[in-house]
Amino acid sequence: MKLPRVLRRSLAALAIITPLAHAADTTVLRIGDQNYYNVRASVEASGVLEGAPYKVQWKHFQSAAPVAEGLEVGALDLGFLGDSGFLFLAAKGAPVKLIGVSRQNPDTIALLVGKDSPIKTIEDLKGKKVAYWPGAWSQQLTLRALDKAGLPHDYVEFVKLMPIDAAAAFPRGSIDAFPVWEPYISQQVVFSGARPIITARDLMPGLSSIAANADSIEPKREAIADFLGRLHKARAWVEANKQTYADQWAKKANLDPAVSRHWIGQANMTVGPVDEQSARDYQGTADFLVQTGALPKAFDTKGIIDNSFSGAFKQ
Repeated sequence: MKLPRVLRRSLAALAIITPLAHAADTTVLRIGDQNYYNVRASVEASGVLEGAPYKVQWKHFQSAAPVAEGLEVGALDLGFLGDSGFLFLAAKGAPVKLIGVSRQNPDTIALLVGKDSPIKTIEDLKGKKVAYWPGAWSQQLTLRALDKAGLPHDYVEFVKLMPIDAAAAFPRGSIDAFPVWEPYISQQVVFSGARPIITARDLMPGLSSIAANADSIEPKREAIADFLGRLHKARAWVEANKQTYADQWAKKANLDPAVSRHWIGQANMTVGPVDEQSARDYQGTADFLVQTGALPKAFDTKGIIDNSFSGAFKQ
């Protein structure tokens, strides 16, 4: 039986409208990434997002500050940034929660000296120029090393420099020591023969934050949990395919393959829930930031931890 023209037109219109309606209902996760975390690169190289029932909108940044800003104003649902960057954000009352942590080899946070430098220990840095950025891992590493050695914080001359500026100053000899993280470490080691005299091992937790905008959690809970499970698989894939991934990531990040291989070969990055040890570490870092004056007052981290996604990392 031939359908009436009006009905045929209605069905045709419905065929067009229905996919558009479904597209409009598709959840979109807005995720802030940085070079250090290479989240997008690991997820795409491993192919773990195939078949995901949501879309991911990646936003790439060169530092933690814009990630923090995006989380604060609700432009990002998830963001990856260091422990101190997250704590600064949370301490000022931003609507954020810590829903997971990223760990890496503690040797990927290190204090570097030049290839021919006579400096071999923290004691040798007396009066020397050391780069730092307030509250960042660079400051934490140096101060904790001084504390462990029983030396005062003014034992060295701190020079306030962003990592990218310190990376340029270091080979010129404008600073004597460069406390920093990857890929800066591998760049300096590979290209100029720099060597670490101190790493974060046994000095600081060096945890990284998987942060969520609090207002995104309930509306996008299923998508966030699913993404965390897929990210967990992506990190495992990278560990099993280090050289392949390092070469792919070098192209994406416009890095020399020797640099990416040096870094990825020892990075050992994993993601997981905020367990009891992580929670203690975050509180310890917050207390340390208060002691150094980076945070103006004591901050209790219990209220910013959301453990409801712990099961997602076991997928």
